[in-house]
Amino acid sequence: MYYIKSILKYIVLFLVGGFIYYFLEIVYRGYSHFSMIIVGGICFLFIGSINNILKYNPPLLLQMFISAIGITSIEFLSGIIINLWLSLNVWDYSNIPFNLFGQVCLKYTVIWFFLSLAAILLDDFIRWKFFREDMPNYRYA
Repeated sequence: MYYIKSILKYIVLFLVGGFIYYFLEIVYRGYSHFSMIIVGGICFLFIGSINNILKYNPPLLLQMFISAIGITSIEFLSGIIINLWLSLNVWDYSNIPFNLFGQVCLKYTVIWFFLSLAAILLDDFIRWKFFREDMPNYRYA
C-alpha cells in the first residue's frame, strides 16, 4: 500500500506541475505545446526533491537558486531533444541575449528564480495537506 501511495503522490505532483507550467506558457506566450506538460512535471518534481535531498532545511533563497539552475538545465536538455533532435521548434531564444543554442537564456533563469518560490510553497503545501508530510520550517538565510 505504501508504494501505491508513493506512486500516486508523484503522479499528482507531476501533473500539477505539468499543467501549471503549460498554462503559464499560455498566459505568457498565448500558446503552448503538450511536451511542456512533461517538462513542467519534471521541473516540479525536481523542485520538490530539493528539501528531501538536502536534509538540513536549506534556506528558501538557496532552494530558489537551485530550482532556477535545475529548471534551466531541464529546459536545456528538453530543448535539445524537443527542438533540435525532434525538430518540433516549440521555442527559440536565439534572439534573446545570453542564450545557449537558443534553448535557454539568462532572462528566463532569473524569472524561474522568482517563480520557483511559488512552486516550492505549492509543493510543500500539497505534500502536507494531501500526503500528510511535515510542513517545512522555512529559513530565509
